[in-house]
Amino acid sequence: MTNWPIGLSTGCFHRTNLLDCLEPIRSSGFSMIEVVFSPTHLDYKNSDAVRVAAERIGELGMEAYSFHAPFAPEIDISSPDEARRAHAMREILIAVEAAAVLGVHYFVIHPGPENADIPSREERLIRIENVVSVLNEVAIRCAELGIRCVLENKLPHLLFGNSNDIVWILAALETNQVGACLDTGHAFLAGDLYNLVYKLAPYLRMLHVHDNSGKYDEHLAPGDGGIDWQMFLRELIQIGFHGTMMLEIAGGGDTETVMARARRGRSAIRKLARRLVMGGG
Repeated sequence: MTNWPIGLSTGCFHRTNLLDCLEPIRSSGFSMIEVVFSPTHLDYKNSDAVRVAAERIGELGMEAYSFHAPFAPEIDISSPDEARRAHAMREILIAVEAAAVLGVHYFVIHPGPENADIPSREERLIRIENVVSVLNEVAIRCAELGIRCVLENKLPHLLFGNSNDIVWILAALETNQVGACLDTGHAFLAGDLYNLVYKLAPYLRMLHVHDNSGKYDEHLAPGDGGIDWQMFLRELIQIGFHGTMMLEIAGGGDTETVMARARRGRSAIRKLARRLVMGGG
């Protein structure tokens, strides 16, 4: 299969109210979106705002396919401190409720805090066990609401940014209700993109798709950076991937400039996929 659905993360407009972004996204041919958290974009704690957004998405004939859970240094599901961990759990579960109102299929979550402080081996083990414990509970609530939780690989300099960490966490979970979301840019920076496809194959449900030069998390359109997309797509075919690709394109510039980058990335993926089908790659 190479006719993978391609959607767009609204993260490229995270400083703009979601309601103001939907029509430009739809007019560019993207009917499927991943909604990101951000008080200025969509406050997931405001149930009325979430309901209005869900209604508008439906009116435009669009689908909120996934929702990105909040992440910040203070949202730490791995914390050895029980109170901090409980706070993080509450934030995540509030976001799950918002995701359910939006009617998403997948709830994307990071395994741990957004910081580069790598603790001792002993603390890392405790933190990984805490991540597994929290995810088991989050997965239960997601399942009750008809949502699938997926774990995203992080940037390599962050805690649990080693690609082996996400594999270990997924294997340690008590539930089989948690899948994986492979972030191409993060994996490329880690030097493990092409191997990670195979490592995550049993769990892989969706992709965050973007490119970079190999030095920074630039969120370029596919084809504008150093990723060998032909090799990557060929590997997806080999593992039988049949999920959705969600473009995560950098913001910056006016709306049309951002959407032009998104369209260019979508076109690059589709052209390569067609070439592979026709035996040209």
